[in-house]
Amino acid sequence: MKGYNFSKFNPQAEGKTKFEQLLDIFMQLLTYTNGDVAEALSWMNQLDKEYDIANEEYGMGDFIEELKEKGYIKENPASGEIKISSKTEQGIRKRSLEEIFGKLKKTKQGEHRTFKPGQGDELNPETRPFQFGDMLEQIDFTTSIRNAQINHGIDDFMMNENDLAIREADYKSQTSTVLMIDISHSMILYGEDRITPAKKVAMALSELITTKYPKDTLDIVVFGNDAWPVEIKDLPYLEVGPYHTNTVAGLEMAMDILRRRKNPNKQIFMITDGKPTCLKIGKRYYKNSFGLDRRITSRCLNLAAQCKKLKIPITTFMIATDPYLQRFVQEFTEINNGKAFFASLDRLGAFIFRDFESGKRKTVY
Repeated sequence: MKGYNFSKFNPQAEGKTKFEQLLDIFMQLLTYTNGDVAEALSWMNQLDKEYDIANEEYGMGDFIEELKEKGYIKENPASGEIKISSKTEQGIRKRSLEEIFGKLKKTKQGEHRTFKPGQGDELNPETRPFQFGDMLEQIDFTTSIRNAQINHGIDDFMMNENDLAIREADYKSQTSTVLMIDISHSMILYGEDRITPAKKVAMALSELITTKYPKDTLDIVVFGNDAWPVEIKDLPYLEVGPYHTNTVAGLEMAMDILRRRKNPNKQIFMITDGKPTCLKIGKRYYKNSFGLDRRITSRCLNLAAQCKKLKIPITTFMIATDPYLQRFVQEFTEINNGKAFFASLDRLGAFIFRDFESGKRKTVY
């Protein structure tokens, strides 16, 4: 007896070919498998066996062949190992951006608009009287000459300070951001996958900055027992290790990166479960996973104060709900004069992008 298979209506899937539909699933799975093609395809075969995601006309073998033909995966002839290509890496970032923040168009300039007038890219239609300290290039000579004619007449033309008019420009700020991602073992404890949402946000944020804010800079630092920088292309392959949480090492590396950046606006975004458990003293690792160790937290708080002096705000996105950890993050935030969001995993991206975009409206000194 022939029956009917009902599924949830997805308007975006309408009009897509079978390859495009399977590609969407493949891209999602690659994020969970840390870029492991073989594991992602194995999962897809299991999904096809259980849910019939392919069909008789277009099977999983056809999909794999088309992935190769279109340059999404590449095979090593000698070893037979299959890896994703740079095309796929960018595709994952774009899909993460669309999933979290919607479609954004590329521009040729920084677009962090602020409400503070000053030297900038867009002229303000309003003018104001000259004040001591205004620069020569800010003078609107057409308006200034007209003021001089009105104030002194045409026959005896003269111009003084009171005639000068200043036309301001709306400043578009450039921002240097360091995104810190906790890859300690606690990010997958208790059966909760915290690293995959963090990776998705990092990939989406990198795609946003490189397309909409190309004058901005984004550096990504991961931290476990130690801290090290990763490139944007490495994000799909990030995975949690058997590490403790050396927040101090991550902050020190982020500060060192931002010291070398020329932008006046600098910030740190930190995704963590909020519990520093490790400190490197010389060549030795000092570790304590039981509660909050005062020796470790004191160093964290000192760095928060240093960042405040350097005018580097730290925004902490905490993905744990323990009250004692939240109190520590609140103290850390108050010392830095930064911000903290106690974000659920499904809202992490919205929190980060809302905060990043609000930088357009911050006063720039």
